[in-house]
This record gives sequence, structure tokens and C-alpha cells, in this order.
Amino acid sequence: MGNYRNFKLVVYFVAHGTITETREKLEQELAFFKRHMRLDKVYLEPFRSGEFASHEQVELCRAVFEENGVEVAGGITTTIRTPEGDEPKQRLFDTFCYNDPKMTEKLKEVCAFLGGHFNEFIIDDFFFTNCTCDACRAGRDAFNAEHGITDGSWQEYRLALMQKVSQECVIGPARAANPDIQITIKYPNWAESYQETGYNPAQQRTIFNNIYTGTETRDYVTTDQHLPRYLSYSLMTYFENMWPGHNGGGWFDPFDLHVMEQYLEQAYLTAFSKPKELMMFCFQALVDTMRVPALGYQLDKLDETLDYAGNPIGIQCYLPDNSQGEDNIQDFLGMVGFPIVCTPYFPEKADVILLTRASAYDPQIVDKLEKYVAEGGKAIVTNGFVEATSDRGIYRITSIRMRGRRISGRDYRIENIERNGRNLLTFPQGREEITVPVVEFRNNATWALVKVGSGQESYGILLKDTYGKGQMYTLTVPDSFPDVYKMPMGVLTRLHAEFPVGGVYLEAGAQTSLFMYDNDSFIVYPYVEWGAQPAVARIHVKGEANGLVAPTRKDFRGEPVYIEPLYTTADETVFEIYTMPGQYVIYQIQRD
Repeated sequence: MGNYRNFKLVVYFVAHGTITETREKLEQELAFFKRHMRLDKVYLEPFRSGEFASHEQVELCRAVFEENGVEVAGGITTTIRTPEGDEPKQRLFDTFCYNDPKMTEKLKEVCAFLGGHFNEFIIDDFFFTNCTCDACRAGRDAFNAEHGITDGSWQEYRLALMQKVSQECVIGPARAANPDIQITIKYPNWAESYQETGYNPAQQRTIFNNIYTGTETRDYVTTDQHLPRYLSYSLMTYFENMWPGHNGGGWFDPFDLHVMEQYLEQAYLTAFSKPKELMMFCFQALVDTMRVPALGYQLDKLDETLDYAGNPIGIQCYLPDNSQGEDNIQDFLGMVGFPIVCTPYFPEKADVILLTRASAYDPQIVDKLEKYVAEGGKAIVTNGFVEATSDRGIYRITSIRMRGRRISGRDYRIENIERNGRNLLTFPQGREEITVPVVEFRNNATWALVKVGSGQESYGILLKDTYGKGQMYTLTVPDSFPDVYKMPMGVLTRLHAEFPVGGVYLEAGAQTSLFMYDNDSFIVYPYVEWGAQPAVARIHVKGEANGLVAPTRKDFRGEPVYIEPLYTTADETVFEIYTMPGQYVIYQIQRD
């Protein structure tokens, strides 16, 4: 693979650095990285925000990296200042106006330059448009009129525009300069918004050589992007499933994070997805910082962990191309112990699937769901999905109706199945109330396994419908998605127990993730949050298991830690483990 067994370690080098570096300064900065980690590759950028490096500067930087054993590829960030003498246009982040000939000619020039210097380059995640100038509005209106779009929206126009720009302004000029050049498009972390600004993976994956994934998250209190950290893993699985073998890696950065562990967690979760490359953005923001030695230490630990991990598996969440709705709910569920992987294709052969409001973007989704369940599948749908498909046939499968009511409560009712077949009810109480939609259903047509309420009434959180040979479960999610963290451990465990992955489910509090692999191994990771404490968790393994081995942890004899079963029942084996916030551990199930 490279200097690490399971991934290449790469770094991005922005244009201002390429323009201003001297040999002496670059060698000193590179020596800092080499003291703490082993770089395999750099993406060297000659252009960003109108700054354009000379041929000589690009070659100087290339020479220093190559002399230090670092592979060199190119990069570009498609941001540009207003051309001199032109009237400024309102553009967030100085992204290009792709109806401005001066700007598109500059893009063609830069891409030809890249083709002349490199055999590979990556496009940073500003390759979109939000311009609403006179020319852009006229282009939208003409496109919409031609295609019968009457709501004035931008989506279809920008998707078509960016496909054209990709071919004519990026790929064409670069390949004219170098017919063998490999071009990678990197997609940002805001997947639910791609189509509004022209990001078009459905079509762009047919013309570029590879894709790349933005796995950076942010502080979700003080920044605008409310991204659960599980996204650093789930988005990687989405793009790997989108185009198997062509997801180049995961790209994370140190910005808008106030705790060191939150920076490191981006790397952990990206690595858990088994990427080809781990990309650090960027060289200039990391040099002479504590992040480099801290991450460097963890890279060897991650490499050792991945030696024992198979291929990621999980509940398959269907997110069709260009879809949105219940943004990132799959990641909030991942943060509370559901092992979830994502795909843009309907997972008809999966053991368990998850459908959200975004899944309803597929016009045939109810027919696909009905067939899947009737033939024996097990589907989880959110209340948002039921609401979005209420006029499309979902009532063939469930008696649930959404009437627009909301309730708040923290008193839960859980139906557990005793081993002798007798129902057992438990009544845990949450620390705080949550507010959820009232999911009305008909008794004995649909059955509630978990409910929440206050006083004499309670309302469904997990409801079950049987249909044909399979089952559809409706999961009612709080109006505020982070309120899933307020659900007590007993509720979360009951939800997990209904949907084991690889025969395993987790008994733990909120903000502990379970990452499953196809070789009877799994990783448990409790996040670093304010007030986070060490805790005891339990692992439930379906069937017989002799023990758990933690191959990267050693006992006092220097042997891998071995965990005996806590107890066994007729159909599962239960183990108890100790968890520490910020510490990931991989376990192997011993069945013989």
C-alpha cells in the first residue's frame, strides 16, 4: 500500500504555499512532518482564489517532495476573484460563475497547466456554483422553459451546467495536454445539498476517473454545519458503494473543532471505512502544530487495528442520487450504536435496510419496498418516510397515519421478549423530554414495541408491521434529531436488539458507535463529549461464542486480551467490555 499497510497517508498543499515556498523553508516544514508520520503522497496545488503558481515554483516544490520519497500529484480549487475591471458578482466563497467567459477561460488554462505538469490531479470541493447574476438567471430560465420546469428552481439547470463545465472546461483541456491524465472529483460533506449547487455524482461519475470523499466534520454548536461525526464513516461507505473501487479516500481538516480528539475522530472514522488514502488538509494548516504528532501516533494504532478488520457491513441506508430529507438522520442513528452503511442503489439483497425521507425521492420506492418486505426482507422506515409516501401506496404495508400532532415525554414503555416466550414490559425514564410526531396506528394491525409519553398516554417509537414473509418497522425520530441521545440505554438496546448486524448488537449509552465487519470483527468507539466518562458496555452475539479477543490490546503476559462470556442464553452470548471516551478497540469473535 505504502508506508502504512492499510492506507496511503497523503496531504494537500495549497496554492499560496506553492507560490511562496523556498527550498529551505519547505525542507524544514517537511522535516517536521517526517518526525511524526510517514507521508506517501502530496497533492500540490498551483491555483486557488485567482492565485496561480509559476512553472518554476511547481517544479521546485515537486523536486523537494520527490527527493524526500513523497509521490506528487496535482490539485485545484475552483475559486476566483472578480476579474480586474469587471463588476463584482455575489458568489459565496468566490466560486466561479460558469456563465462568465473570463472565468471559464481561466479554468481551461489552469486545467491545461495541470495536464502539462501532472499525471493525476484532484478537484477540491468548491466545484459548484451559487451565482445568480443576470447571465445565470437567464440560463436557468431558458433551461427551465425548455424542460418544462415551472417552479423556477435551480437544481436541474445547475446539474446540467456543471456536467457541461466538467467536460468542456476541466476534462477536455487537461486531456488535450495529457491524454493519460487521471482526474478525481472530491465531494464535500454536505451530501444532502449537492444538487442545489450543481454537484452531480450520478452523472459526473461517468466522466471522471475517480471520486473522493470529504469526511471533515465541525463543532455542531458554534458552526453552521450540524454534522454528526459518524458522517466521517457513513459518507465513505456511500461513495464506495456508489462506485466500488473508485473512491480514492477520505479528506479531513482541523477547522472549526475546539477539542483535539474531535480532530482525531475524523481520522479514526475515515479509517474504519477501509479507505485507500487518508488525506490531511492541509500542509500549511498543520505544520508546527500539535495535531501532527497526535495524529502520527494514532496512525500506527489505526494501521494495526485495520489489520484485523474485514469489509464494512451494516444496516444499508438507501440515499438515491440527488435526494434530501431528514438530513443526516442516518448519522445520528450511527452515533447511538446502529451500524449503518449508505448506498445510492436500492439494497434489494440486504438483510436489513433503512429508508428515510430522502429515500422517498425514488418515485418507485414504495413498490420496491413492498416487494422487498413481501419476499422476506426486514426494513426500518422513519416517520418522515411514511409521511412522504402517504399518497404513494405505503398504506398497503402499514396502518400508520400521520395527523400532524406532536407530543413531548420522557416516560418509556418497552416490550421485551422473555426467553420462554412471555412478554415482559419495562418502563425506563429518560433524563429529559423528547418531542416526537404522534404516529397513529390501528391496534393488532400494527404493533408498538417501544413507546414514549407522559401520564396516561404513550405513543409509538418503534412499531412493527408484518407483510408477506417479512417485516417493516417504523422508527419515530425526535423532531430534533440529536434528541436520540436523550433516550435511555434500555430503549437504545431494545432498538438495537431488533436489528443485529453480523449477529451482533450493542448495549450501551448514547454516543457510542459500533462498526461491523464481515470477518466476525467489530470496533466499539465512544465519542469524546463534554462530561463523557468511562463506562461498561455489553456486546450481544447471536448464537454460541466462546470469547472475544482484543488483538491490539495486551494483558500482563503480553498476550491479546481475552474476554470470557458474561452469560449465555439459548440464542445468544453476552460479553461485558470497558469503554473509555476517545479510545477505539477492535474485537474478534471466537466461535470455536
